[in-house]
Amino acid sequence: MSQATNLLELENVVKDYAGAAGGGRVAVLNGLQLTIARGESVAIIGPSGSGKSTLLNIIGTLDRPTSGRIALNGQNLGDLDETQLAVFRNRQIGFIFQSHHLLPQCSVIENVLVPTLACSDAATRRDAPARARKLLDRVGLGARLEHRPGELSGGERQRVAVVRALINNPPLLLADEPTGALDRAAAQSLAQLLIDLNREEGVTLIVVTHALDLAHRMSRVLELHDGKLAPPALVKP
Repeated sequence: MSQATNLLELENVVKDYAGAAGGGRVAVLNGLQLTIARGESVAIIGPSGSGKSTLLNIIGTLDRPTSGRIALNGQNLGDLDETQLAVFRNRQIGFIFQSHHLLPQCSVIENVLVPTLACSDAATRRDAPARARKLLDRVGLGARLEHRPGELSGGERQRVAVVRALINNPPLLLADEPTGALDRAAAQSLAQLLIDLNREEGVTLIVVTHALDLAHRMSRVLELHDGKLAPPALVKP
């Protein structure tokens, strides 16, 4: 697969921490390799404490690896300082977490537009409200633009978070347990929405999840074990 086809490449990524009471270094990621194509949808599964969220934070530039190389959309992330990373993150990566992290005092459309406030491109800022309305209508919230998060259901709040993650049209969308706080019906609805947006928007999707029914709706499932990624030997939804 060519570099032009790949959106994300991780080579020999290591992340370790100091052990308790001088017990040496504890490796969370151990020479991890990962290549993801543009437009692909990938689920990462594994037991609690295996490092799934650590991996997602490193991919999302919220944390740095101890060693190894990470390239996203042709940019070697190790070449960027913290200020450059913040700008890159805002334009290139959308985040969805288990908790929606919406601002309670702001309306739905104001929450969606928050990531555009740091955007230096005037055209993007100008077009953002129209894009926000279009996306909110797409996820069934076109009539709730002026509502506050407290007036929405849990599933609706998470859909607002999805639109907020997409507002700057990033090539990569990272979702950390996005259905973990939802009931079954809302979780299934959100899972379908993520799959549909992956196809419609062309956004590359990486989902960390314990929900095997969500994982198996992605185009590829990888299991994090002993600090490395591999296809699961046998995982039933």
